[in-house]
Amino acid sequence: MDRRTVLRATVAGAAALSGSLWAGAALAAPAQPGVGPYGPLGSADANGIQLPAGFTSRVIARSRQVVPGTSYAWHDAPDGGACFAAGAGWIYVSNSEISTTGGASAVRFNADGTVSSAYRILGNTNRNCAGGATPWGTWLSCEEVSRGYVYETWPQGGTAAVRRPAMGRFTHEATAADPDRQLIYLTEDETDGCFYRFRPTVWGDLSNGTLEVLVGGTATSGPVSWTRVPDPDGSPTYTRRQVSGAKKFNGGEGAWYAGGTCWFTTKGDNRVWAYDAVNQRIDLAYDDSLVVTGPAPLTGVDNITGSAYGDLYVAEDGGNMEINLITPDGVVTPFLRVNGQSASEITGPAFSPDGSRLYFSSQRGTSGASSGGITYEVRGPFR
Repeated sequence: MDRRTVLRATVAGAAALSGSLWAGAALAAPAQPGVGPYGPLGSADANGIQLPAGFTSRVIARSRQVVPGTSYAWHDAPDGGACFAAGAGWIYVSNSEISTTGGASAVRFNADGTVSSAYRILGNTNRNCAGGATPWGTWLSCEEVSRGYVYETWPQGGTAAVRRPAMGRFTHEATAADPDRQLIYLTEDETDGCFYRFRPTVWGDLSNGTLEVLVGGTATSGPVSWTRVPDPDGSPTYTRRQVSGAKKFNGGEGAWYAGGTCWFTTKGDNRVWAYDAVNQRIDLAYDDSLVVTGPAPLTGVDNITGSAYGDLYVAEDGGNMEINLITPDGVVTPFLRVNGQSASEITGPAFSPDGSRLYFSSQRGTSGASSGGITYEVRGPFR
């Protein structure tokens, strides 16, 4: 029996054992396909995007073209992103996954959603893939290279980015801040990658602190613990190989924290994990091999974000270029699909501060090249 058959055979038992595992915030068992809160996808719009009824899309920016309403040319290969409040408006920040000249850019919006400016907030860094927002309003931009760094940037502009080596040097992907425990979770994009947390000496100051790695067995659920990484610099021994018993994850990608749970994704096995920070245990929120009936709707699992309602939005790198929705009651369903861009990937999903607009990018657009990136906005009756 293959892995999918074996795991499907055990999903009913897993559901029975899980019970009220996440106590209000999350799912009782790995999500299954079903009808979502917004209904089926409609026909593709003028931008080639299929959306549920009542939702619309617009193009915000294109790589190497001036952002409309500004004098700033948008970066290549747009990747991880986040939104930040800015006066009556907001700012969307986007990484550039380009070698040696990557960095990150920002688009500032007025209260009515019109673009007021666009500008660079980080430059000349290496393959800035994902990252994460901090509670104090900065963007952590992560280098997806061996012994890469985390850079703290200021979305408002006007402040030089700062390298944060205390957060560890490894193949960084995403971060998620946990203000309740005053620490930051980090994923690692390696086939034998780890899941980390960084505890700043002073909350709000990332210049010093302790880097720890999650320790556990090979099971997909159960209690875990944390152990300090002896050498966060990762030289000569990579951080993921310094602690005996460090739990391995196949290609760590996006991360999102809400209500005591850090959700993170692994692309190598198409999984969405849930780390219960209150009870210090992990479980699966989604696994394509645990879809009981029919084809798995979500594959190429990558960036992730959440809504105020508690829904998770998971972008695909591959698959059929969808953002899938996972609801708190365990339904996984397509929210949107991008047509005619099969050589690309969806990146950087993030909601505006009021939750009425969703931003994301197609990293290589219709051309399939890094210079063809497109950044979009979706509006509609988000719950």
